[in-house]
Amino acid sequence: MNEIDILKDLVSFNTIKDKENQKILNYIEQFLSKLGFRTLKKEKYLIMSIGKEPKLAFLGHSDTVDFTNGWSTNPFKLTKKNDKLYGLGSCDMKGGIASFLQALSEIDLQSLNNGIKVYITYDEEISFGGIKEIVETDEAFPEYVIIGEPTDNKIITGCKGLFAIKVYTYGNKVHSSRPDKGKNANSIMIKLLNELENFYESIIKKEKNSKFEVPYTTMNIGLINGGNSINSLADKCEAYIDFRIMKDEHISIIKEKLQNLCKKYDATFCVDLEILPFFNHIDFISKQETAGFMTEASFLKTKRIILGPRTSCSS
Repeated sequence: MNEIDILKDLVSFNTIKDKENQKILNYIEQFLSKLGFRTLKKEKYLIMSIGKEPKLAFLGHSDTVDFTNGWSTNPFKLTKKNDKLYGLGSCDMKGGIASFLQALSEIDLQSLNNGIKVYITYDEEISFGGIKEIVETDEAFPEYVIIGEPTDNKIITGCKGLFAIKVYTYGNKVHSSRPDKGKNANSIMIKLLNELENFYESIIKKEKNSKFEVPYTTMNIGLINGGNSINSLADKCEAYIDFRIMKDEHISIIKEKLQNLCKKYDATFCVDLEILPFFNHIDFISKQETAGFMTEASFLKTKRIILGPRTSCSS
């Protein structure tokens, strides 16, 4: 089988929110077993290995995002149109898995000086549940790990971190004709976010790191939700904010500022995700680039690269 045939099979599994997780794991397990790989662990994730003392691993997630109404082809049937391949997950990241499986089938695996490991995870698209579960088992990852995300065939050796938070402000709900009798959580949130954004612009954003395409930590107020009617003051407001972190220390600096703001405005915040940035230099790779998006590579401590198909090959 070539990589297109493998990809066709992988796309046929509906792994939105891991719906057919076991089916796709069974397929990959059977494929690798025929090549001589042995199964080390199989639950919601799969770990397989061949040879002694593996120094190289491939890591890929089997789940995909959902599809939208804009699709003109069957998302679970690989379709070729104008020299491009369309199928849900064909690029992120079933294309990467298919390419690696095909590469393994062309190698004389019995002649390896060191072995190879394969990790297939779940729940990457929502909360990185699969890689977190594996890391928590104190898994001994090989020295080098390839993560097959879509990179337009560029080798990525570093990523920004992610600090995602929810902020809550509180008020007293009264009729809007007598605002003096209450307290508006929305107005409080506006003031808090203005202060946070001014702090970000004047302190955090000014630090630069040329290794990243966007050479500074970014801030995005992604969602604000407060109140339930136009003629009353909001008694609660929540905001979802994410920072794409280019420097470890920025997380603690932002936390400290949030704590002070919450004390000032009688607000609270909680952390959704806290992932540090990484950049690992690998001597034998001449051109090394970074990315602003998050991958499972951020959870590893080994030398890892992110490499995968061209994004134009996927819907």
